[in-house]
Amino acid sequence: MMMRSKKIMLMLTGVLAFDVLSACGTPKESAHTDGHGGMNHTEKNSETEGASHDHAGPHADSTASILKASFSFASDVKANENSHLTIQITDADGNPVNEFEMGHEKRMHLIVVSKDLSYFNHIHPDYKGDGKFAIETSFPVGGEYKILADFVPKGGASTALSEWVNVGGQEKAQKPVHADSNLVKEVDGKKIELSLSTKKANNDVNLTFNIMDASTNEGINNLEQYLGAVGHVVILSEDAEQYLHVHPTEEKAPGPKAEFMTSFPHSGIYKIWGQFQHDGEVFTVPFVVDVSE
Repeated sequence: MMMRSKKIMLMLTGVLAFDVLSACGTPKESAHTDGHGGMNHTEKNSETEGASHDHAGPHADSTASILKASFSFASDVKANENSHLTIQITDADGNPVNEFEMGHEKRMHLIVVSKDLSYFNHIHPDYKGDGKFAIETSFPVGGEYKILADFVPKGGASTALSEWVNVGGQEKAQKPVHADSNLVKEVDGKKIELSLSTKKANNDVNLTFNIMDASTNEGINNLEQYLGAVGHVVILSEDAEQYLHVHPTEEKAPGPKAEFMTSFPHSGIYKIWGQFQHDGEVFTVPFVVDVSE
């Protein structure tokens, strides 16, 4: 997948059928909302990209059949070096898609994960016009990473296109993704407990994060808004093919509890990243769960 430097090192084409995405709702909420406050995607290889959504968004125009995305780096991608990434969004005829809805304060959310899901990054490219987004980013070690662009074309529905990229440099041993035996984590002086109403696929599941001070076990009830909400949750299946970006059922909740609702599309291992803000700092807490049939 690596190509010569200067110009385009990596190029992919992602395709997504609009008629798969259509649902009823308001354009303002279409950016990242499903019937439960999130959006569900079935991610496939972007050369044969497809998605399955369950969200309340505007009716998509079924005649505007396909979106494409190309991701390109200005030079060879190497670990621990800044790389300039450009994402170009076009329609089926190759024309730039010029207008995008604002989704939780951003036109595009870019999710980057390593192949073993041990590395996670949620960043926001700048929109340059003519369907083009750009950002400087880096990767901690060599190996395979999945880059996933999450956006809403104006008048359309929530869209996710992705591709794997090979990063040069020393690689580290891949870690197997195992379900956590205890859904309690400590991050940045916070103790976070996660509870799920069910771990069965294709059922509504309520995810509740209880966020406490790690030293006192007292609930933190002054969480700050992060991208217009009390928190955000990104979920990927073990193979990174199933993608869910979920938003809280009560966006203005101050804590200590933040609740989200979604549905796991299939059984298997899923990694969950919850993101919250307190005292001006964003913290990310990961959990791994095993979902049954």
